[in-house]
Amino acid sequence: MTTRFAPSPTGLLHLGHALAAGVAWQAAEEVGGQFLLRLEDIDFTRCRAEYEVAGREDLAWLGLRWAEPVWRQSERLGHYAAALEELRGLGVVYPCFCTRQEIAAAARAPQGEPGMVYPGTCRHLGAGERAERLGSGPGCAWRLDAAAALALTGPLRWEDLAAGVQAVDMAGLGDVVLGRKDVSTSYHLAVTVDDAAQGVTLVTRGEDLFESSAVHRLLQALLGLPVPQWKHHRLVCDDAGKRLAKRDAARSLRSLREAGLEPGEVWRLLGPLRA
Repeated sequence: MTTRFAPSPTGLLHLGHALAAGVAWQAAEEVGGQFLLRLEDIDFTRCRAEYEVAGREDLAWLGLRWAEPVWRQSERLGHYAAALEELRGLGVVYPCFCTRQEIAAAARAPQGEPGMVYPGTCRHLGAGERAERLGSGPGCAWRLDAAAALALTGPLRWEDLAAGVQAVDMAGLGDVVLGRKDVSTSYHLAVTVDDAAQGVTLVTRGEDLFESSAVHRLLQALLGLPVPQWKHHRLVCDDAGKRLAKRDAARSLRSLREAGLEPGEVWRLLGPLRA
């Protein structure tokens, strides 16, 4: 078994990261498998080298060990670009020229619900208009044409170790972004390509990403990649029941270390890693 923990070095790691890393590490440790550390560092405006250093120190302090080398997504952009080009060849992605403001306005339209999925505005552009805008515009994102992709693959399923076998359903996700305007990938594409390339056989992550696994299973089918199992674990929340974020500095592993806590106390604070 091969698992991974893949944080973004945009801030200090907190208790939620400790739980995510611990779940992945324990799953591999129990069967003599391999635990990997990967850095999702393609947010070039927010990622910092000092956060990477601090994260490694905090994980080591917790007693976690990982296989080297540590992969960085910033060093693999060519692989993601190649995958996106393959998807273009299949006819299952399209350029999207919408601004965030335009997408937000569509989500607030009378016929839509707040937070609705992307309405497919650019999916309906004609070939001539697409070509003209690609040649003259400031750039575009690339979106997955979910309906066309599923028509090509047929029905798909994926397995979560706790929730069981799930059918791939893109209704609540829509045409997700696979290539951003500023970089030739997105979370969905990069994580799918990297998990396959690193031989990850069990993907562990928070339950807030449960639905995203449908996207990744669909991409695996389109790109001919191996299919892992998934395990979505509980989240660590603040006193108000909101998922911890990196801005919650009081819950950072660094602040707990500085307050004098020992690693064992942190693990006891988190509770069972199987939950």
